[in-house]
Amino acid sequence: MSSSEHATERKVVYEEKMKHLEEKLQQMGSLVEDSIARCIEALKNQDLELAQAVITADDTIDNLEQEIEEKCLEVIATQQPMARDLRRVATLFKMINDLERMADYATSIAKITLRIADEPLIKPLVDIPRMAVLIQKMVKESLDAYVREDLDLAVSVGADDDEVDKLFGQIFRELLTIMMENPRTITQATHLLFVGRWLERIGDHATNIAEEVIFLVTGEKRNLND
Repeated sequence: MSSSEHATERKVVYEEKMKHLEEKLQQMGSLVEDSIARCIEALKNQDLELAQAVITADDTIDNLEQEIEEKCLEVIATQQPMARDLRRVATLFKMINDLERMADYATSIAKITLRIADEPLIKPLVDIPRMAVLIQKMVKESLDAYVREDLDLAVSVGADDDEVDKLFGQIFRELLTIMMENPRTITQATHLLFVGRWLERIGDHATNIAEEVIFLVTGEKRNLND
């Protein structure tokens, strides 16, 4: 086999392995999106069973992260990708870490539900579910941007993150007012502040993924949080 034929065969194998990895990435992303939705649904409805399901699902996401990580290292070791191909693998490697952290935050929110489920909510939840819906969109679009190498879609995730930050500001001000008016609400309001903060952090991780996509496509680092 000539050197050019060998290079072509290696490229074909590399593309097949990357397709499989990207399918696993989408699977992990779907599980994370589901955990975000379910942890907020559990909080709204004070559903202990659903909250526990989110906590249990975190193990599945952790295992998937480990599987993808090992396969990324295998691709680097056996296919020896260069230049942009190497950036593609490295980007995916970083993305799964961001997804795993998102799942951890969703699990933390589910644990809040377990702590406060025996008391009525101090207010109907409005902005927190709105944040969660927007963040699920950010997670999906950041992953789609990677698979399609879509620069415009990646940049749009940063704009959504600005909206998430605004919603968290509203949540913070509203809960602070409630605490000042009624000190008996302080414990639960503090828990809900943590929920808002953790959702905001999930948004930051989705933005991290979008920034990695921009680096993959352009070779330039860009901060979407500016």
